[in-house]
Amino acid sequence: MASPACAAGGDARSSQALSIITDLTTDVGQRLGGTDREAAARDWAVARLRALGFANVRTEPFPIAGWVRGEEKAAITAPVPQKLAVTALGYSGATPAQGVTGELVYFPTLAALKLAPEGSLRGKIAFVDHAMKAAQDGGGYGPFGEARRQGPTIAAAKGASALLIRSIGTDHTRSPHTGVTRRPPQGEPLPSGAVSNPDADLIARLAAKGQPLTASLTLTPRFTGEVMSGNVIAELPGRDPKLAPILVACHLDSWDLGQGAIDDASGCGIITAAALEAARSGQLARTIRVLWAGTEEMGGFGGQAYAKAHANDPHAVVMESDTGADRVFRFLFRMAPQDKPLAERIGAELAKMGIYTGEGTPEGGEDVGYIAEKQKLAVIDLNQDMTRYFDWHHTPDDTLDKIDPAQLQQNVDAWAAVLKILGSYTGTINPVG
Repeated sequence: MASPACAAGGDARSSQALSIITDLTTDVGQRLGGTDREAAARDWAVARLRALGFANVRTEPFPIAGWVRGEEKAAITAPVPQKLAVTALGYSGATPAQGVTGELVYFPTLAALKLAPEGSLRGKIAFVDHAMKAAQDGGGYGPFGEARRQGPTIAAAKGASALLIRSIGTDHTRSPHTGVTRRPPQGEPLPSGAVSNPDADLIARLAAKGQPLTASLTLTPRFTGEVMSGNVIAELPGRDPKLAPILVACHLDSWDLGQGAIDDASGCGIITAAALEAARSGQLARTIRVLWAGTEEMGGFGGQAYAKAHANDPHAVVMESDTGADRVFRFLFRMAPQDKPLAERIGAELAKMGIYTGEGTPEGGEDVGYIAEKQKLAVIDLNQDMTRYFDWHHTPDDTLDKIDPAQLQQNVDAWAAVLKILGSYTGTINPVG
């Protein structure tokens, strides 16, 4: 882990990316979608991108449902009093001001909650456990994250008065992980929170003893009605406007617990510095369009808004950086068969950096996935080492000191190599499928 001093100074070669990350996290801070701090971040982003020499810098506003955090506290009340570190999940409903108290029913998995009889949790608080482990590719996040995404709706259908889950993370600290839930199509959302992993261990140990558990929970978030978010877009124009541009994306918003350094100020620093580096030796043939998306954390709304606003714009290929700042280890691509030589050329260049070409379908990400699906676009993923990522993801510990300048620079170098090849390519990059 880099020290704060190292992160603030860093390798001179990584200064552009690190400067963006440092200034965004320091001068703006937490950037929850739809809040005044996210609006301040957009203003900051426009000024920074213009100062860096980007053209056509603008914001594109869109409305979202506003939500802000309130009081958060939880405890085991029997068989032995134990305070719990808890945070509300995004779009959680609220308990009464005095909170709720009831039997705490332990479920080892989301599947076990699904099997609970209808109405069996009436007046009770459900707790859902899981077994996510650290992995280089972060592969457990999708399936284990369903406890957070689906859990509240399922628990509500069983009659629960509230839901607690083990944080969707791999750390052993008492920092709980937030994250968005899926709002029910009708009715009020269930009060839902995540407890820290050590506290989840405690609940599991108590449940294993077979004694009845009771708990109290107070969560008082509130919905603030329709509010405005927005995307920030900028371009490095290419020599040939007839060539479809490359779209590279990050998200500008963050959760409200930490500084949003790894998620996703780092992505904005990486893609922006790499675009500038790729164009350093002269104007590229193809335009690079940079998207700093708004309100990704609360449901990918920036990516959806971009896809709607730019449905008829040509795009050649899309890329996104949104998994921290640790080193790129793998290259994945989804390209038309006739474009395989271009992909192989990129793979050969990345191999010089120790980055291998993997098999599988790239995910793209929330910020580019919607336009990629709408237009059947080519997608390139530069997979980052996520072994450490879910220790800090969506927690108060998502802070600047977690950025390793050397690994950050490796990201910039890899991205710049890809963008230089794509930006110099004057052939057609074909739709996929």
